[in-house]
Amino acid sequence: MAITVHCDIVSAEQEIFSGSVETLVAAGSFGDLGIKPGHAPLLTPLIPGPVRVVKQNGEEEIIFVSGGFLEVQPHRITVLADTAIRAHDLDEAASLEAKKHAEELLSQQNSDIDFSRASAELAEAVARLRTISQLRHK
Repeated sequence: MAITVHCDIVSAEQEIFSGSVETLVAAGSFGDLGIKPGHAPLLTPLIPGPVRVVKQNGEEEIIFVSGGFLEVQPHRITVLADTAIRAHDLDEAASLEAKKHAEELLSQQNSDIDFSRASAELAEAVARLRTISQLRHK
């Protein structure tokens, strides 16, 4: 039996995952982070992207988070997400449309455009599509 650690993934709306995991991989602000049992304590911001969880039985689950924080303690991993959605619940067509819309906004040379918001929308749409892609290749 593999060594595991307890993991909770929660958002403002719901607890999306709670259980023992062998590994967790998340998109941190400085790159992807791989967490296994015995990892050093850590608190880091997350960017929009997939969180890949390998459960105690070896089954893998992918969850999209729109940002938040990852906390690692000796016997617990906690993901506090702004929004968390299981990858199989993501709408690819809506994500492609959101990406297209954000790209159109960014391409305009109009001073009325909120470029930081459009950039954030583009980053989130691309992260949703990356999550869907990971689910397909799982």
